[in-house]
Amino acid sequence: MSKDSLVKGTLILTLAALVARALGVVQRIPLVYLLGDIGMAAYGIAFNLYSVLLVVATAGIPSALSKMISEKTALGRHAEADRIYKAALWFAVCAGVLMTVLLYAAAPYFADSILNPQAALPIQAIAPALLLFPLIAIMRGYFQGRRMMMPNGISQIIEQVFRVVTSVALAYLLLSHSLDYAVAGASFGGVVGSIAAAAVMLYYAMRLKQSDRRERSAEGADVAAESAGAVASSQPLTFKAIYAQLFKLSVPIVIFSMTVTLIYTIDSSIVTLLLKDQFGEHAAREMLGILTGRAQSLAGIPIILAVALSQSVVPIISSAYSQRDMKQVSDQTAKVLQLSILTGLPMVLLISLGARPINGFIFANTTGSPVVDTYAAPIITLLTVSAMFQIVMQTSGAVLMGMGRMRPLVLSVIFGIAVKLAGSYALAPYWGIYGIIAATALCFVVMTWLNLAVLRSAVPFRVFGLRRWLSLAVTTALICLIGYGLEQLCVAYVHPFGSERWDDMVQSLIICAIAGAAYPVLLFLTRVMTLHDLQHLPGPLRKLAKPLLARLGRTTQQDKR
Repeated sequence: MSKDSLVKGTLILTLAALVARALGVVQRIPLVYLLGDIGMAAYGIAFNLYSVLLVVATAGIPSALSKMISEKTALGRHAEADRIYKAALWFAVCAGVLMTVLLYAAAPYFADSILNPQAALPIQAIAPALLLFPLIAIMRGYFQGRRMMMPNGISQIIEQVFRVVTSVALAYLLLSHSLDYAVAGASFGGVVGSIAAAAVMLYYAMRLKQSDRRERSAEGADVAAESAGAVASSQPLTFKAIYAQLFKLSVPIVIFSMTVTLIYTIDSSIVTLLLKDQFGEHAAREMLGILTGRAQSLAGIPIILAVALSQSVVPIISSAYSQRDMKQVSDQTAKVLQLSILTGLPMVLLISLGARPINGFIFANTTGSPVVDTYAAPIITLLTVSAMFQIVMQTSGAVLMGMGRMRPLVLSVIFGIAVKLAGSYALAPYWGIYGIIAATALCFVVMTWLNLAVLRSAVPFRVFGLRRWLSLAVTTALICLIGYGLEQLCVAYVHPFGSERWDDMVQSLIICAIAGAAYPVLLFLTRVMTLHDLQHLPGPLRKLAKPLLARLGRTTQQDKR
C-alpha cells in the first residue's frame, strides 16, 4: 500500500468527501419532504449534539495519532508506532461505551432544556453509533499518519451510502406511526453507517498488517537495527507514557476540532430561545430547521477541500518539522493555503449566488411556509459566505497542529467561541437569524486572523503577492456581478417548465455553469493563476488548464517572470 503525496492524498479525500457530501444533500431532499422543517430541526439537534460528543469521545486522538505515527515512521521506529496505535484503539473502545451511555441517558434532559422535547428520541436513536465511530476515527488517524488516504475515502463513501438508504427508508416506514418515530428512524441511519464503515476499515487494516509483515521480514537487518537502537536508547513505551503524550497533543486538537461542530450546536441550542419572542416559537423552530437542515448541509460543501487538506497536511508538516526541514514546512504552508483559497472560493461563490434556485430545487417549500420563502435563500447565502473564513481557519490550524503549536490553537478557539456567543446575543435582537449567522462569520474571522498571525511568527511564507491578491479580488467581484446579472435574468425570463421546482433546477444550472466556467478563465486573465502554477495541480487539472491558458496567449516564459 503506497503512501500518498499532499496533492494526491487531498484529491482522494476531496473526491470521497464530495461524494459523501452529495449523498448527504441527496438524503436531505426526501427527509425535508417527509419530516418538514420542524422534523428537520429535531434531526439537526440530534446530529449536531452527536457530532460534538463524537469529537469528545475521540478526544482529538485521531489527529494526534496521525502526527505521532508520521513522526515515528519517518524516524524508522515502527515498533513504537504499532504500540501507540494499539493504545489508541483501547482508548476508543472505552470512550465509545462511555459516550453512548451518556448520550442516551442525557437525551431527554437536553431536549427539554432547549425547548425541543421531540429531539430526545432521535438523540437516543443515534447514540449507539458512538460505540463504533471512535474506533473508526482512530483507524482513520492511523492511516493518515501512514499517508494512506484511500481507506479513509472509501470508508466515508460506504458509510454515507448505508446512512442515506437506512435514514430515508426508516423515515418513510415510521412516518405512518408518528413524526417523532420517523425522525428517530432517520437518526438511526447513522448507526447502520457506522457498522458499514467499521467493516471497510477492518478490511484495509488486515491488508496493511499483511503488507507490513512482508516488508519487515524482507528488511530483517533494518528491523534488527531498529530494535537494537530502541533497546539502547530507552525501554519500550508503556501505555501510560503513550496516553500522556497522546493527551498532551490531543486536548488542544480536540478543542480546535470541535470548533465548527460546537458553533453549530450552539446555534441549535440558542436559535429558538433567542428568536421565539421576536418571531414566535413555531417560526423560530422553522428558522432553526432551515439553518440545520438546509444551510449547514450546503455551506458544508466548500469546506470539504479544507478538511481534506487538513487531514493530508498534518502528517507531512509533522514529518518535515520533526526533521527540522523548515523549507518544506514553509513551502507546504504556502501551498495548502493557496489550494484552500483558490478551490474553496468558487464553491462559496456558486452556492451563495445560486442560493434561491438551489434551495428551491433541492428542498422546495412543500408546506407553503412564508418563513421558508422569506428566509431560506438569505440564510444559505450568509452561512456559505462565512464558510470562506472557516476554510482558511481550518487549513491554517492544521499547519499549526502539524508543527505542534497547540497553545495558540486553544487560545484561538477560546476567543472565537467568546466572539460567537457575545455576537449572537448582541445581534439577534436587531438582525434576528441574520445576526446569529453574522456572529458565526465574525468568530471564523477572529480565529483565522489569530492562526495566521502565529504562523507568520513561526515560519516565513507567502500565499500571494499584493498584485495577485488584488487580481483575486477583481475576479471575485466580476463573478459576483455575473452571478447577480444571471439571477435577475433567470427570475425574469427563465421559466421553461411552468413548475417552480423544475424552473429552479434550470436556473441553478445556468447560474452555476456560467459563473463556474467564468471563474478559471478570470483567474488566468487576471493572472492569479499562471502556467507555472499548474505543476502544483493534479494531472487531470493540468491537462484541462494548459489549452485554456494557451488560447489566452500566455507562454511558459512569461509565467516564470
